[in-house]
Amino acid sequence: MKRSRFSDEQIIGILKEHQAGMSAADLCRKYGVSDATFYKWRSKYGGMEVSEAKRLKALEAENAKLKKMLAEQMLDVATLREMLGKNF
Repeated sequence: MKRSRFSDEQIIGILKEHQAGMSAADLCRKYGVSDATFYKWRSKYGGMEVSEAKRLKALEAENAKLKKMLAEQMLDVATLREMLGKNF
């Protein structure tokens, strides 16, 4: 996945400027992002504080780790079942 040029703190700062009254088009021009990127940020980070965004990122990382562990365990179980099926 591509790394963003902007940190979570910067994105939230940009969204706060929008809430303060700047138009989305002006902000996109000022920071060099597309309208789609801006609205994606707004849907993901809208109304969040920096601490909440950091917590969200930590939870997403933990979720990805757990999904990977689950997939590995399911693969191990499938392998063991296949080996047991051949032996009996």
